[in-house]
Parts: sequence; structure tokens; C-alpha cells
Amino acid sequence: MKKGIFLFAVAVLFFNIHGLTQEKMVKFIIHTDYGDIKGLLFNDTPQHKDNFVKLVNDGWYNGSPFHRVIENFMIQGGSSADGKQDPGYTVPAEILPGHYHKKGALAAARMGDQVNPEKASSGSQFYIVQGQVFNSSMLDQVEARSGVKYSPEQRETYSTVGGTPHLDGAYTVFGQVADGFDVIDKIAAVQTAPGDRPVEEVKMTIEIIK
Repeated sequence: MKKGIFLFAVAVLFFNIHGLTQEKMVKFIIHTDYGDIKGLLFNDTPQHKDNFVKLVNDGWYNGSPFHRVIENFMIQGGSSADGKQDPGYTVPAEILPGHYHKKGALAAARMGDQVNPEKASSGSQFYIVQGQVFNSSMLDQVEARSGVKYSPEQRETYSTVGGTPHLDGAYTVFGQVADGFDVIDKIAAVQTAPGDRPVEEVKMTIEIIK
């Protein structure tokens, strides 16, 4: 009994440290041959949350692949199992300064600014950040290029946990991984062909837990 209470306390502490709370937040599990990736969807990005839940419940991601993998950057999926790139619509941007690209961030992919100045997200394409650790000097350079100012907490996170800070302010982050960081690392390390597609398919099935 004491062990169970201890594990629960550790879980609550994790979410508190990362500015999250489990109360009334939708949980997701991405099942892969490399293990499970578990996390939460943010309530303050409701259009992305609701769209992701709908696609998962409709079975869009069942058997779909991580089709773009770049080590020390991110792993991307979102096509349906039968090869459809997206469901034919976009989701309005919900880019919030409190949600940034630390390791494990779940974010929406999108078309570039030239054809998509509103930064609207793909209807189904998403990526999970692996990233890398940035020192203070590197973060200063990213700030100078992007115009994004990082808080002390964000600097601490990027210099310890790591992430992809140069994406902040440009893409909607709508969730965060809580468990399975080792699975992200394993998938990011697979052999890829030209175009960053894994040589051997890495398929997923996603489950929503409310």
C-alpha cells in the first residue's frame, strides 16, 4: 500500500514540476513496437485537443507510421494507415507562450509561412520533440534570431532536459509526454533513408484515456 502511495506521489510531482495537472486532462498513449509513449493534451488548445481525440477515436492513426524521423530533433507521424496525408482540413493556430518545445512536446506540423501565414496546423500531422540540450550562449543566439524571449524556467528546461527552442512561436504545442522518453529516443535513432523516412516502418496505434 505504501509503495502504491509513493508511486502516485511521484507521478503528481512530475506533472507539478512541468506545470501540468492531471485533473480533467485527456491522456493519450501511443503504442509502438519500441514501447509506449504516454502523455496529456492541453485544455487551453481546445481545437487541437478535440481534433486529435476525434481522429484517434475514428481510428485514423491505427497502423499509421512515423514517416519522418530526425535524431536530436523530432519524430513525426500523422498519415492514415492507408496513406492519406491529412483529412483535408486545417486547424487554426493555438500558439501559446506557456507551451514550448521542450523534450516530449506534442505539436502540430503545418505548411510553411509562404503559403500559410496564419500558421494553421495540419489536420492530422504531428511531431514529438526529442531535441538536444542548449547552453546559455546557444539560447541567446536563438532569441536573437527568433525574437522569442525565454523565461528563466524555459532556459533551465532547455539547458537540462533539452528541446527545439527555435520552433517556439511558430507551431502549436498541444500536449506533453509524461512517460516513454526512452521510446522517443529509440525511434529517433532508427536507420533512415533519404527524406528522413525510417528504413523499417515504425507503426503506431493511439489510445485516448479520459
